[in-house]
Amino acid sequence: QVQLVASGGGLVQAGGSLQLSCAASGLSFSNYILGWFRQAPGKEREFVSGISGSGRTISYLDSVKGRFTISRDNAKNTVYLQMARLKPEDTAVYSCAARAGVTIKTLLYDYWGQGTQVNVSS
Repeated sequence: QVQLVASGGGLVQAGGSLQLSCAASGLSFSNYILGWFRQAPGKEREFVSGISGSGRTISYLDSVKGRFTISRDNAKNTVYLQMARLKPEDTAVYSCAARAGVTIKTLLYDYWGQGTQVNVSS
């Protein structure tokens, strides 16, 4: 079955950096859009970033543009989210997900991994 395993979360001071990774198995990785999402306490889940199967098309949440960078390594079945200049409002559980199709910026992903907690202290 499809598995998505996210890692790399932790506690960081405002202005710091973290890199999240998500390793996938059980799917034809390069045929899937991969996305990162986050959910803060008491808030709805929101799309953070997504990348097409080829890596040529990328989308970001406006508030993370210029600070976060998504990338993927299809040889390793892994997608990354490099987060820089982190802010306390970035604190959330971050999850990765995969979807077949063409639309990247949507919540309608087919497969979801467990989350990894990111805490940004002020």
